[in-house]
Amino acid sequence: MLIILLLLRMNFSDELVQWYIQNKRDLPWRNTNNAYIIWLSEIILQQTRVEQGMPYFNRFVEKYPDVGSFAAAHEDDILKLWQGLGYYSRGRNMLKTARLVNELYHGKFPEQYNQLIKLKGIGEYTAAAISSFSANEAKAVVDGNVYRVIARYFGIDEPINSTKGKKIFQQMADELLNHDQPGLHNQAMMEFGAMLCKPKNPACGICPVRTGCFAFINNAITTLPVKLNKLKVRDRYLNYFLIVDGDKLLMNKRDEKDVWANMYDLPLIETSFLMSETDLLNLPQLSDHFGQHIKILEISPIYKHILTHQRLHVRFINIQVKNVNLEQNWFYTDVESLQKLAMPKIIFIFIKNFFNL
Repeated sequence: MLIILLLLRMNFSDELVQWYIQNKRDLPWRNTNNAYIIWLSEIILQQTRVEQGMPYFNRFVEKYPDVGSFAAAHEDDILKLWQGLGYYSRGRNMLKTARLVNELYHGKFPEQYNQLIKLKGIGEYTAAAISSFSANEAKAVVDGNVYRVIARYFGIDEPINSTKGKKIFQQMADELLNHDQPGLHNQAMMEFGAMLCKPKNPACGICPVRTGCFAFINNAITTLPVKLNKLKVRDRYLNYFLIVDGDKLLMNKRDEKDVWANMYDLPLIETSFLMSETDLLNLPQLSDHFGQHIKILEISPIYKHILTHQRLHVRFINIQVKNVNLEQNWFYTDVESLQKLAMPKIIFIFIKNFFNL
């Protein structure tokens, strides 16, 4: 029985590799074993579609062709280049990692799993991906695509985000791994999940391994993989104030304690619910910041911005004031200089449209 199971798994791996060789997408990070370039692609593509991440990857490679140039960058420059990609902590962690690599490994990005796993922003998946793709180290990669392929093919209904589930799927991935060509095997598993065994409407009709697939045979495509619903989403109401003084705009530099850390936005008052114009004018914080003579010129519609654990309700309030008590992180900047600042996408788009930049 064990021999039959091993043969089935070997055949499964071989079929996926053959499919991959014939159908893989031509992506720039697949044409190199440079660990730095692979690291860039892996971090940029976390929770990001290839089509969305590709332009960012190209811009980063062009501006920072090696880890030394990346390490020498200013955080504002990294965040500006990252603008619009979301999950900005990835960009900040990349800078910390580049600087640490430059210091510890003299500008050569490490290729071994045991070294990679110690770096900021690199977890088990990313360390396995970089080490197998750059040095052909026998480490099985388990990402969302791999979870889905294994769960469906082998009929595993243990939740993929449970402690037990993670152990089961990692063990299965390790057993499936082709130790002669681990990098190629990992690429095939991930590409197969991304292009063919998709979350919705998988292409089962042309799947090379469907005759052995539990989910296909048992009509369980829509029920596998299983995931526990642990996510609690918090609603936040962000009231941004637009204060224009001639050709200057009042801006705010965010701190490191909240979303969009160290980026730039506008003066903000957060409320626990959506307030009316009258209630806004009566807020003590408003008079503390802008005095008693406040005139609301315009209030934007509500823009919803969804983050992993938060649902932001954002609106922009254009006000006219006589005095401003500047907070520590507030400053005026020329309108022409706004595009140089790294801003959350929702802020950047509003300002760009408001000033026709």
